[in-house]
Amino acid sequence: MEQLRAFAAVIGAGTFEAAAARLHVTPSAVSQRIKALEIQVGTVVVRRSQPAAPTSAGLVLLRLARQVDLLAAEAEAELSGHGVGGQGRRAAVTVVVNADSLATWFPAVFAELARDDGLELEVLREDETVSAELLRDGRVMAAVTTDGRPVRGSTTQVLGTVRYAAMAAPGFARRWFADDPVQGLAVAPMVNFDRSDQLQSSLIREVTGRRANPPTHHVPDSTQFVTAVAAGLGWGMIPEVQDPADGTLELLDPAWTRGVRLYWQRWKLDSPALARVSDAVLGAARTSGILAATDRGDGDRQTG
Repeated sequence: MEQLRAFAAVIGAGTFEAAAARLHVTPSAVSQRIKALEIQVGTVVVRRSQPAAPTSAGLVLLRLARQVDLLAAEAEAELSGHGVGGQGRRAAVTVVVNADSLATWFPAVFAELARDDGLELEVLREDETVSAELLRDGRVMAAVTTDGRPVRGSTTQVLGTVRYAAMAAPGFARRWFADDPVQGLAVAPMVNFDRSDQLQSSLIREVTGRRANPPTHHVPDSTQFVTAVAAGLGWGMIPEVQDPADGTLELLDPAWTRGVRLYWQRWKLDSPALARVSDAVLGAARTSGILAATDRGDGDRQTG
């Protein structure tokens, strides 16, 4: 178990020295445990880079290692009797959330977990279409994702649907969309969040019936994405909740809207810390008023 905990600490902290500080041992002890693990499995599991990263073989072990580390932290806290304000090791829970959720409904989770002195939360920001892959690899324990198919060993619950609409600055809309909106969609500059963002491209393909290659800007921040579109940099799919409703943006076509259904996937693990995070996320989704409640209620789905 100590070898797996050392492995999880190295990957989580990024260096052997930081992992040693987290485990309250020497860097040499961490190195010895990693070497012993690699001898046991017969291959290298840690890439000695900056930061340290799992090899392909290491990815196979990472999920198990992080589960062991989480359960060990919770067991230590319970055995030590440390309550609120105690000095016991906190249970570290890593989740991945898409940027639009972070900018809208997800911050309510922070307020709920602020009262939890036994938890250490790490939030990664990634596109919702790729977050399930991080869950599958074991790099995170839970994810806000658009993939409703449960990752093996995980449960899935519907959070709701975020509505997006194709919008642009009024002057930009007149320039590119006044005469032939469909043709405008194929040639007008567009704004993508990042290179994983497919919302704009999928709308173009559906409306025009072909793949187009218009000029594309990338603005990887939800708030600044809206600012860029309002400034006339290009058109973009704007979450309805982020429409400033002050005349700086206008709909390009009432039919050019999309609903993106979000799911919460988490490890199927008997962990009180992970359960507390899940309860906070599901509660924030229910009470936000942002996610369409009519799309919830599919219940839990899980794999073995």
